[in-house]
Amino acid sequence: MAVSNVDRADEHPRAGGTGTERGGAEGSVLVVDDDPTVSEVVAGYLERAGFTVRLAADGPAGLRAAEEHRPDLMVLDLMLPGMDGLEVCRRLRARESGGESGDRPVPVIMLTARGDEDDRILGLEVGADDYVTKPFSPRELVLRVRSVLRRAQAGAPSGTPQGGPRLAVAGLTLDPAARRVHKEGRELALTLREFDLLAYFLRHPGQVCDRERLMREVWGWDFGDLSTVTVHVRRLRGKIEDDPGSPQLIQTVWGAGYRFDAAPQPGTAPAGGAEYGRA
Repeated sequence: MAVSNVDRADEHPRAGGTGTERGGAEGSVLVVDDDPTVSEVVAGYLERAGFTVRLAADGPAGLRAAEEHRPDLMVLDLMLPGMDGLEVCRRLRARESGGESGDRPVPVIMLTARGDEDDRILGLEVGADDYVTKPFSPRELVLRVRSVLRRAQAGAPSGTPQGGPRLAVAGLTLDPAARRVHKEGRELALTLREFDLLAYFLRHPGQVCDRERLMREVWGWDFGDLSTVTVHVRRLRGKIEDDPGSPQLIQTVWGAGYRFDAAPQPGTAPAGGAEYGRA
């Protein structure tokens, strides 16, 4: 990732220090990028915002760092030596889904090239929660980090009651407070956005939701690449549907959006509860 991929007008020089871990108490962020100048700029902004930062310069080192010092969030460049960002994210998610991590999935923000839609879609498909296109402003990246962590650490999205009733439909059980989802007793490894998207669908059964609405209410974005929603719906179907190729729960309403079709199971909270708030 070249220096030009950071908005230099937004840069604030750091005052000394070349260690691999520095910072405050707002959360821990692992930055995986092979350009030391970009890493230092990003780390400087994150530290000033109160985060602890750990740096890794290639794919294998990033994966090891995530395993040895589990971060609250990972900022992952797509183009890396040794192992690209897609493979790092893919292996991270595979280990989490296999129960090796023993914890919730690590949110991942991927750095991708502007206009390279295929790479962005691939990043989302392997489990990235968000992306920032290059060249980017470090201030924008800090805002994205805060937004993603706020959702991950809140226990439930803004506007949803903490410790609210579980939702259960079609063999799925979603616990908003614990941010856990089970299908027929087996816990599913959902990313941050996949969980929020499923919870939103469960709270709005039978309603047709267009992609703009889902992006606004689930992602908290007033604008953005709508393929983000499409990819997440496809990934979510792959995890909750018996036959993702012929979905029965998340229906596509052509020209209008998506609709979640399922009735609540006896003895559980009815869907259609509290609305999600904005990110």
